[in-house]
Amino acid sequence: MEREVLFNGRMFDVVRRQDRDVVEHGPAVAVVAVSGESVTLVRQERVPAGGKVLELPAGMLEEGEAPLAAAKRELREETGLHGGEWVEAATFFISPGYTDEKMHLFLATGLEQGEATPDAGEELDVVRVPLEEVPSLLDEIEDAKTLVGLLLLLRYRSTIHS
Repeated sequence: MEREVLFNGRMFDVVRRQDRDVVEHGPAVAVVAVSGESVTLVRQERVPAGGKVLELPAGMLEEGEAPLAAAKRELREETGLHGGEWVEAATFFISPGYTDEKMHLFLATGLEQGEATPDAGEELDVVRVPLEEVPSLLDEIEDAKTLVGLLLLLRYRSTIHS
């Protein structure tokens, strides 16, 4: 497939493929982290969104890293949570009309608390939401991967053993 590079960025490139401008972005992971009777989210500044966004712990895969390893790394870095049982709940394109970014969404249960070690410059607040409050929280969520993850959590909640 022929491709012309239009922009090389730090986090993504923009290329022209088949007369379309495409954002090339490496794969990413997000985690629905259930511990006890709560799900753990993070609130962090997202410049493109114009402020702080409440979302699932998430991040990009490092070179050669498997999605599950990346998900475990990101969850531990951002929240300190680790261990437990993990299932890949879904894999999807975040917006296939303009980007090739693929999101691997994991459900993690039975987690243990450790110390968070966020990346340099990454400022976030860890937010624990009781599972019974998740349905009422959906109206506040502006992030697509988080909506997908929380809706899947509600769908599978009866089968979860946290």
